[in-house]
Amino acid sequence: MPYIIDGHNLIPKVPGLSLKAVDDEIQLIELLQEFCRDSRKKVEVYFDRAPAGQMRVRKFGMVTAHFVREGTTADLAIQRALKRLGREARNWTVISSDLAVQASARAARAQFLTSEAFAALLLETLYGSSQEGEEKRELPIDSQELEDWLRIFGSGEE
Repeated sequence: MPYIIDGHNLIPKVPGLSLKAVDDEIQLIELLQEFCRDSRKKVEVYFDRAPAGQMRVRKFGMVTAHFVREGTTADLAIQRALKRLGREARNWTVISSDLAVQASARAARAQFLTSEAFAALLLETLYGSSQEGEEKRELPIDSQELEDWLRIFGSGEE
C-alpha cells in the first residue's frame, strides 16, 4: 500500500531531523528513499512553503516530492490528491497527525497513520531487526546535535 505523507508534520517526529535544518526536506526524502527500497513501497510526500523558483514536483526514485507554493498548504494539496485518486484512495495510507488531514483520509476511505506511528515504522524498517551479517545503519545526526557534541568534546583540532 503506497503512502501520502505530510512532510513537515513528520519531520519533527523522526529522531535526527529538525524543521530548523536548512535541508530538512532533503534529509527526510533520503530516509524515505531507503524506506521505499527496503519496504518496496511508493511514497508521495508534500511540503509547505516551497522556495520561489523551485520545481513543484520532483521524483527521487520511488519517492515523489510535492513542494507546495506559498498561498496554499500541503494539507490542501493532500486533500486534492485524495480527490483525484477517487476510489483508488482506499489503496493508499495517509501519514499525518493533523486532524483535518486525517478527516480527509477518512472521507476518501484511505487508511491513515499518525506521524508518530509512521516514524516508528520508518525507524524499525531502516534500523531495527537487521539480519545477521548486515550492518545496522546509523541514525542521522542533525547540525544542532553535531554542534552540541563539538562544544562538549571539542572539535579535535589543537
